[in-house]
Amino acid sequence: MNAKTALNSIAIAVAPNGGRRTKADHPAMPLTPAELARTAAECLDAGAAMIHVHVRKPDGSHLLDADAYRAVIAAVEAEAGDRIIVQITSEALGQYRPHEQIAVVKAVKPEAASLALRELVPDETYESEFADLLSWMKQERVLPQIILYDPAEALRLTDMMRRGLVPWNDIPTLFVLGRYTVDQLSQPQDLLPFLAAEMPRFAHWSVCAFGRYEAACVSAGALLGGNVRVGFENNMSLPNGTLAPANTDLVGVVAQSLSELGVIIQTSEQLRERLHRISS
Repeated sequence: MNAKTALNSIAIAVAPNGGRRTKADHPAMPLTPAELARTAAECLDAGAAMIHVHVRKPDGSHLLDADAYRAVIAAVEAEAGDRIIVQITSEALGQYRPHEQIAVVKAVKPEAASLALRELVPDETYESEFADLLSWMKQERVLPQIILYDPAEALRLTDMMRRGLVPWNDIPTLFVLGRYTVDQLSQPQDLLPFLAAEMPRFAHWSVCAFGRYEAACVSAGALLGGNVRVGFENNMSLPNGTLAPANTDLVGVVAQSLSELGVIIQTSEQLRERLHRISS
């Protein structure tokens, strides 16, 4: 099947650990640089083009630290070269202020970084710092992704774009279907408010979801033109409700089902080209 006959062409990102879960939640939860590098290589083989990484303190708790991120990036590069994009996160999890999040991104200067709008711009007084970060990212060719937890945030982002605070005509986004709550179970219909007729359209948008219907949610997004993110950060169950042995199983089940539906799964090289075209 070629691009002309494909239903769509999408990229899969894996979010293998997040900032909350530990090996007490799953023995295969990757936390160290070596474990994340091995996960990156395995998920690459299963169809992932990007790995979204969190780093941890020795006790397993959430951390934002430039040296820790550099260690993970170096480990992934040693294991997989440049065949998978490493995206760091600036997510605070209630522990870091916006200026601390920004400082880590600038210190690491990664290939890609995800930015939670509500954390970095809790109110309008933080807009100029956020705009400065985005300008720096454009200059340094750091690929951005804005995390949006509800449609109102998408509207807020497009308002900032109209006011010239975003240095691109478009910007990649991630639609989060649900919240980090006990027994959170996202449903495919949770995506619909983000795609309503009155909502803004982003050239490159992705979907992530919580719970055993993760694959159904992201597959619905892929069939509607979005990209997907799966992994232990938000879900540890296969579609049948059983515990997934590893992150690679979550990537594999989505890659296989989408391929069977006529969707082309992009490589990291194809994803890079697409993202740099949007962010040029």
